[in-house]
Amino acid sequence: MRALKYILQKEFRQLFRDKGFVGRLFIAPAIQLMLLPLAANYTIKNINIAIVDHDHSVESKKLSDKIVSSGYFKLAGYTDFISKANAMIENDKADIVLEIPAKFEKDLIREGNQKIAIEVNAINGVKASVGFAYLNGIISDYNNAVRMEWVEPYRTNPLPTIDVISSFWYNPALTYYIFMVPGILVMLVTTIAGLSAAFNIVKEKEIGTIEQINVTPIKKHHFILGKLIPFLFIGLAVFSIGLLIAWVVYGIVPLGHLVLLFLFLEVFLFAILGFGLLVSTYSETQQQANSIMFLFMMVFNLMSGLYTPIDSMPGWAQFIAGLFPIKYFIEVMRMIVIKGSGFHDILPHIYSVLLIGVVLNTWAVLNYRKTT
Repeated sequence: MRALKYILQKEFRQLFRDKGFVGRLFIAPAIQLMLLPLAANYTIKNINIAIVDHDHSVESKKLSDKIVSSGYFKLAGYTDFISKANAMIENDKADIVLEIPAKFEKDLIREGNQKIAIEVNAINGVKASVGFAYLNGIISDYNNAVRMEWVEPYRTNPLPTIDVISSFWYNPALTYYIFMVPGILVMLVTTIAGLSAAFNIVKEKEIGTIEQINVTPIKKHHFILGKLIPFLFIGLAVFSIGLLIAWVVYGIVPLGHLVLLFLFLEVFLFAILGFGLLVSTYSETQQQANSIMFLFMMVFNLMSGLYTPIDSMPGWAQFIAGLFPIKYFIEVMRMIVIKGSGFHDILPHIYSVLLIGVVLNTWAVLNYRKTT
């Protein structure tokens, strides 16, 4: 234990000698946590729509006003010619074209039905599908209003209808940042802890101090623990600052116990720091370590469930995602913060991450070659 104590003293002194330590590990993540949720916004608004009105009737004007006043669409053009609207799509000035045919109002009153055309710029598939869904919903509401106004008064028997009463649990207002902030905080902790651990042993190699350590009677597991524990405290500090920012800036207060969050955080840091140290044992320079970690961080970012549900991925991708500890931490963060889950709910995730951590740290200890 004395050997471990001396290693820890050395590591903490080395950390605090770094002049950019505070800014790199605390100030930068705080700024990122305040800015990234504003950019990672699932709410799609200001969709540019061009309306081609061949009818110019009262009803076509009511439909156009209803679309524009919804708050989701911005009128890019109102014209009589479909060629002009198509040109607006080709020049990226419009995302959707709505074409209202001639005699729209007369045919709607006389025949009880009418067709309108919708053209969508589908280069951005998400924006296209969401915009079409918004527009389809608005037209459906308009259609129901027309039926109530013109059709129902003349019927002796009312048409059967289904009234839907919706209830959104845990996030009633469907506020996007309540869902995104916990996941982004996990990603920041992963990046800081993983990169810091990955650079640690490599830095010893580059400055030559690794040779001095290798000739000392320090056991390999003491050396790895001495490299892991300081960054465990750093991860705890960064996470605490992130929770404070989430509360002050976004008003997010965990519904579950903070003790559970920090318990799982320690298990997670044990795993992700082990991964960083493993990368460090394989790397000879900080540039190599940075390249390897950048590759894995990109994969973690895309396959962690932060932006897209893991259940929507192919089976092979779900299996690979299950090998990453960040996937479990994002799930646990959202379970505890948003849902208020308890210990028994997250226990399977603890077992999974703990197993991954044991494998990674054991691998790092075995791979570190201590020469005498």
